[in-house]
Parts: sequence; C-alpha cells; structure tokens
Amino acid sequence: MNKKANVLDASAMRRALTRIAHEILERNKGGVDGLMLVGIKTRGVPIARRLQERIKDIEGGVTVPIGEIDITLYRDDLSHVDEQLEPQLNDTNLKEQVTGKNVILVDDVLYTGRTVRAAMDAIMDQGRPSQIQLAVLVDRGHRELPIRADFIGKNIPTSQNEIITVGLTETDQEDSVSIFEKE
Repeated sequence: MNKKANVLDASAMRRALTRIAHEILERNKGGVDGLMLVGIKTRGVPIARRLQERIKDIEGGVTVPIGEIDITLYRDDLSHVDEQLEPQLNDTNLKEQVTGKNVILVDDVLYTGRTVRAAMDAIMDQGRPSQIQLAVLVDRGHRELPIRADFIGKNIPTSQNEIITVGLTETDQEDSVSIFEKE
C-alpha cells in the first residue's frame, strides 16, 4: 500500500471529537440524562472513552456511562472475508442496561454500514434502547446498507482503491488518520 495523504493529526482529531461531544449534548437536549456511549471494538472503544471525557469536561464533571460491544458473531460477511475464519466470542461489556437509554454507538470509520448493522443487532439483543445514534470519526462513503452517522468528525470521500487507517495512541501509539492506495 502506498500512503496517499495524512488527513487528521492529533490536534485535528482532538477538535473533531470535541465538536462531536458538543453535538451529542445539543442533539440530546443539552444533558446527559439517559445517555450511554457504546464503543464498537476495537478502535471505537478508545474513541468512546475520549468522548466520555470531553462530555465530562463540558458538563462539569458528570460522567456518561460507557460500554463496549464486540460484533464478531453478528457479522454477515465473515465467510466473504476469509473462508477459514471461525466466529469468535469476544468481550462485550455493558455495565448498564441499554433499555430506555439513548445509546450512542461509536466507531472509527463508517464504510459499508455492515459493522454498524451488526452492532445494532448486538445492542438489541441486550435490551430495547429508546434510541440508537451513531458517532464516527470518519465517514468515507460507499454504503451498502441505508445507514448514516448522526455525528461525524470528518467526511473523507474515497475511491474503492483507497483505505482509511485510523491510528490512536491507545492502540497504535499515535493519533492520525491517513489514506492509503491499494497497489
């Protein structure tokens, strides 16, 4: 793969997440009552934690509950990805009930919509939220399902020959968003 461009650096990512935190509060009537952030593993989890911290700073110390969801068993395209891949049961950690909550699903990149659909299925298996909203750091287009994000850090139109990579200090030792071109 050839690196085509750096799209976001650490400071741009921080600004995007701060803006998303403000938008979440505005959309949900300026408060955190009934909100719950749920990060989609892997990179959605640290992004959800960062949003939780920003909301806490904005709201004077009020902490929004957070959870983690693993969608591996809910993917409908596992056989297309790798014929040898066996579904794995990984950790889903929802410390609070989702029933009646406004759940904000958090992920790094929105692409085909299949990950989000799988995450919604996994959430619905845990209870019945009053609403599910979607926050993503990057929306790159090319949807296969009718899914759109409610909160977007950056829209990055891409071709099918391009790949978006998100680096986070928690998982990759650096905050960055880059575009690579497939060879």
